[in-house]
Amino acid sequence: MTNQEQGSRLYLLSIVLVAIIGGLLFGYDTAVVSGAEKALENFFQEGLGDLYTSGWHGFTASSALLGCVIGGAISGLLASRFGRKRSLLIAAVLFFISALGSWCPESGILPYGEASETLLVVFNFYRILGGVGVGLASAVCPMYIAEISPAKIRGTLVSCNQFAIIFGMLVVYFVNYMIRSSLGDTSEAIQTAMNAIGWRRMFVSEAFPAGLFGVLVLFIPETPRFLALRGCDDKAYSILTHINGPAEARTILDNIKATVHEKRERLFAYGTAVVVIGVLLSFFQQAVGINVVLYYAPRIFENMGATGNASMVQTVVMGVVNIIFTVVAIFTVDKMGRKPLLIIGSAGMMIGMIALAALSFTDSIGLAALIFIIIYTASFMMSWGPICWVLIAEIFPNTIRSQAVAIAVAAQWISNFLVSATFPSLSAWSVGGTYCLYALMSQLSALFVWRWVPETKGKTLEEMSELWRNR
Repeated sequence: MTNQEQGSRLYLLSIVLVAIIGGLLFGYDTAVVSGAEKALENFFQEGLGDLYTSGWHGFTASSALLGCVIGGAISGLLASRFGRKRSLLIAAVLFFISALGSWCPESGILPYGEASETLLVVFNFYRILGGVGVGLASAVCPMYIAEISPAKIRGTLVSCNQFAIIFGMLVVYFVNYMIRSSLGDTSEAIQTAMNAIGWRRMFVSEAFPAGLFGVLVLFIPETPRFLALRGCDDKAYSILTHINGPAEARTILDNIKATVHEKRERLFAYGTAVVVIGVLLSFFQQAVGINVVLYYAPRIFENMGATGNASMVQTVVMGVVNIIFTVVAIFTVDKMGRKPLLIIGSAGMMIGMIALAALSFTDSIGLAALIFIIIYTASFMMSWGPICWVLIAEIFPNTIRSQAVAIAVAAQWISNFLVSATFPSLSAWSVGGTYCLYALMSQLSALFVWRWVPETKGKTLEEMSELWRNR
């Protein structure tokens, strides 16, 4: 794995493995609430009564998304001012504080276990903090991996971040299940314990991976692109040499330096198209409805007739399928390219959603619905799930990357919130009609990629400047 002339792949992989823990925490934090939200509702309703409305519960269950928008929006400022490494450290601290605060929002000041309006506000504050960490990690983790990776395997390594996100979700599903199972022998005892301490344990479980992430980030280097932009050429060359070998490191550093002085201040130095395409990539990744399926999976399966643990089992099955097809993307993105996989994925999602719409209109729910949900999610996970992040991390020129990534990621979280928030109203209007809308968005996403998105397979990050200058 190590060759003085070619660099050390082991060194590179160790750095990437640390960075993708941020992706794991991204998935962990966004999914942990799924096991705790019902107990949270019971806890606050017992203390607040009618004051804790369904609107308040909806906000409490999704307040982290508000933080995600904030974290995504400020990621560019933090990444450009403090660097990619320090931004990851900030995200780790936010994850850790959020986990502890959500576990005990009383903070030693408010009466323990007594739900109040103040406690509700404090709890949501800690969840929003965690969301800021998610938004920050969602932008900086793929950016860090892209800037540290050789061009020929960059897509594969950035795709590993998506694998970590999905794996983090699957891990927290099992953690939540284990916590719930440990609370009692009967369903009544378990529910009573969940209302008292179960939801707290679910949230605090995140503190362990968050603490590990924070410690490990201290030992990874800053990215050579950021160091070169700051004039630290010797440090940048040293890191590039460890990864690529001395000869290639010198070539890469010279290419980086050639882009450092190119209109470094202006976001639209390369025109508006590059920023608009980044935003639309983010928009379509959410507009196809993926998070509706992920967030509402247990409810969808219950509506299909699954009861009790059966809906959770089907959710876990879907999670395993997600991981398998994310691995497919990891092993094909640098061989097939970004555009073909995105277009194939869009076609698969459109087929899945059209079939689900037809089944809904005819009230033919059952195994067929499960199969087409799996087709839909598998198509997303082998394409738009990881590859959207690959493109966002690599498509922007060096001198505007941190700013442009921040805008694209903020757009993604805003789209996530809008799609997730409108699903209940749309499904009340027509479930089949809602699926048709997502099918239309899948078709539009394919047309968008085919017409507007450039192929970036095998290109260095420095070549992105030339690519957009010539368009």
